[in-house]
This record gives sequence, C-alpha cells and structure tokens, in this order.
Amino acid sequence: MQYRTLGRTALKVSRLALGTMNFGPRTGSAEAFAIMDQAVDQGINLFDTANQYGGALGVGTTETILGDWLASNRDKRERLVLATKVHEPMSDDINDRGLSARHIQMACEASLRRLGVDHIDLYQMHHIDRLAPPEEIWQAMDRLIAQGKITYVGSSNFPGWKIAQLNERARAQGRLGLVSEQSLYNLVERRAEMEVIPACEAYGLGLIVWSPLAGGLLAGPPAGGEGRRSAAGVQAAAQALGAKLQAYHDLCAGIGRDPGEVALAWLLAQPAVTSAIIGPRTGDQLTSAMHAEATPLSPETLAALDQIFPPCGPAPEAYAW
Repeated sequence: MQYRTLGRTALKVSRLALGTMNFGPRTGSAEAFAIMDQAVDQGINLFDTANQYGGALGVGTTETILGDWLASNRDKRERLVLATKVHEPMSDDINDRGLSARHIQMACEASLRRLGVDHIDLYQMHHIDRLAPPEEIWQAMDRLIAQGKITYVGSSNFPGWKIAQLNERARAQGRLGLVSEQSLYNLVERRAEMEVIPACEAYGLGLIVWSPLAGGLLAGPPAGGEGRRSAAGVQAAAQALGAKLQAYHDLCAGIGRDPGEVALAWLLAQPAVTSAIIGPRTGDQLTSAMHAEATPLSPETLAALDQIFPPCGPAPEAYAW
C-alpha cells in the first residue's frame, strides 16, 4: 500500500480509503468485520463513514457497526485515520441537521458515542449549509478541536468557492482551516477538474474521491441481475453513454484488465488525488481494488482514456484572450 500526506498536513493516509456506506444496508456485520480486518491487514489506514449512513436500518447504523468492530479491535484503532461526516438530517427535528454550531457539537458527541472512541481524526462537513456563516462553523470546529474531540476538519461535496471562502476566513484567524475535500470524481464525472480540484490545489487540501466506478457504470455489465449496476438510473446512464462505455470496455479487454480496476487505477494516477474511497460489499471486491492500487496504467493507456472520456473544459492556454 502506498501513502500520501493529507493535503498540507503531515498526516499520512493510504491511497485507498475504506468506505463503509454498504455496512448495514447491504453488508451484514459479520462480513463487514471481515472486510475491515482485511483492509487493515492490506495497509488501508483511512476509514470513511458518515453519521447518516444506515439506509432502511436507520441513521447511525453504519457508525454503530464500525464502533462494534473497533470495540473488539482496540489495538487497531491507533493505526486508523477515522473519518466521519456531519450535516444530513438525523431526525425530524428542525435543528437536527445542517451546520449550525449547536448541531455540529451535538452530532459530534453522538458520533463519538456510536463509534465508541474519544476522538475523530477527520471531521467532514457532508454538504454546504448556506444558512451557516463561516464564523459559526469555525466557532464550533475550534471548540471541538480544543476539547480533543476532533483533530482535522474537512469538507465533502463543496464547490470551489465555498472551499475558498472557508479557508480565507480560517487563514485570517490563523487557523489551519480545511485540510481535505471529499468529492465526486471519476472518468465519467470529471467536473471537479473545473473548480474543485484547482481550489484544493490552491489551498493545500487533500482530495479524497468517492464513486470511483461511477455507481457501477465503469465496472462492466452486472452479474446475476443484482446490485447497483442493475438499478434503473444506472441502466439509463449506461444506455446514454453506450458508445463511450463500449470503447472503454474494448480498451480494458485489449490490455487484459478488469474495467473496475482500470477506473480505479486511472484515479490514482491523477496528481490531485490523495485517496480514492472504495466501498466493497465483499472481500473479493476489496482484493480487486488492491490489485488496481498495485498495478499502475501505462502513459499510453492514460492517454487513450482521456480520448474516450475527455478532461472537463479546455486547458487555460486554449482560450483566446
């Protein structure tokens, strides 16, 4: 496993991060425990979750499963960079959501209880809250840092302007500010290249990417008619992208690589990407992801992928001023 520093911090995180959103709704506790054991054994040290994850089993379920695993693996806790998120509705209470200082404090306390830990390494804001002033957000985060309950603050699904706004406010007060952004980014969805990635590079944020396989579009045809790739929305997107996906699958076949591995290896070849989140439902899926991390793509293959899925927007030098 390779590691990179998380943005401008000295913290080192694995190039692959274990996403836990499937734990509970799609993956039972026993298999989730086995996947987490395997991930640690393979050198993955960044575990990502969110307080809302749980699906039909209820918000908080995924954090609870992770907490149960941590309770029986205390020796592994100090080896992990534990990341969770705050923002999404946790109940019908009008104040049990968003990024008010009150909700940030209460949500953090609840996550600590479910996870069974005394601190969260990376506390991420799941979405922007247009009602929450930057000063209120930093007041809450500073308090949690002072209390030793969180170590670093990150964002997730933030536009470039919000990353800039929050870090300018933090810089003015001598704060470290945001150290990471968790963003949607893959071969099919490259809009992060327009503003989010430049903002991360300008302010020294590590980029943690989610949905590396574009909801299964880049993983090849579904097997057995089950899973996310069989969902109506994914099937409709696959039909709309038919020619591109066919060219992609032909390229993968030509180099003898699994389509899912190629999509993940492409992400890890992008200079801005610190870590890519994988959300395996089974141990076999985790093994496949590990192979992608260990086997980089050739420059010729990377160029061919850019031809199929072009970068988002022209390069600056392409503009005629």
